[in-house]
Amino acid sequence: MLRCRFSLLFTSLALIGLASATTNLSVSAQEKAVPRVYELRTYTTHPGRLPALNKRFQEHTLKLFEKHGMKNEMYWIPTDTAKSENTLIYVISHESEAAAKKSWDAFRVDPDWIKARDASEADGKIVLKVDAVFMTKAPYSP
Repeated sequence: MLRCRFSLLFTSLALIGLASATTNLSVSAQEKAVPRVYELRTYTTHPGRLPALNKRFQEHTLKLFEKHGMKNEMYWIPTDTAKSENTLIYVISHESEAAAKKSWDAFRVDPDWIKARDASEADGKIVLKVDAVFMTKAPYSP
């Protein structure tokens, strides 16, 4: 009788584990079916203004991106000496290009963003130029 109960318990646990694994597989398949759109952005600052841009990103921008549905992926400073003084490169991701447009539109009018931007530019404009490219992963990308 005790053996039968243990067998029933282990069979139930195995079925629960199998159901959980199947659910996880379908989520992974769904994620692969709808790939994220990545946005590569390169900011060139006015001379001497990169520290102000980095401070603004660290203290405000990253949180505001997340608030508006943008996922922070990675941020870089070039190793090239000249570019390292005025360039920030980063990647954020979105559910789609339409979602990106909606997120950027909401971000640009967010009172918290406007306040942070204006405060950080009290000493002068920071960003001289922005380049942006939308991308999807290549099929062979790890």
